[in-house]
Amino acid sequence: MTSKINYLGNLRTECTHVKSGQSIITDAPIDNNGRGEAFSPTDLTATSLGTCLITIMGIAAQNHEINIDGAKLEVLKHMGSEPRRITQIDIKIIMPKHNYSAREKKLLEKAGRTCPVAYSLHPDIKQNLDFVWS
Repeated sequence: MTSKINYLGNLRTECTHVKSGQSIITDAPIDNNGRGEAFSPTDLTATSLGTCLITIMGIAAQNHEINIDGAKLEVLKHMGSEPRRITQIDIKIIMPKHNYSAREKKLLEKAGRTCPVAYSLHPDIKQNLDFVWS
């Protein structure tokens, strides 16, 4: 089992990762009858793309002895209607100030673009990745 989810009422859930016991709360967004006081399920989907791509970049970095510590990501989710869905995810990947070679940049960008979440999202969801090399 991956996780357990308890519905707390008022459009809020508590999600617990079975192996670690760590929990997160989700809340429906304000524009969909919620309080917007925590990540919404669609926020988590967009955020998962970001965490997945930087994790895969981290694996590639470790395998090639490249330091990416301090990388930062900014995630923006776009919603559509009829049906309500994620239509686009924009992620700005701000890399730390290192003298990355052209080969390292290419390797890291390819790793990020090929993460499992990117491949798991519906092809209609536009994924815009903007790598910023300081």
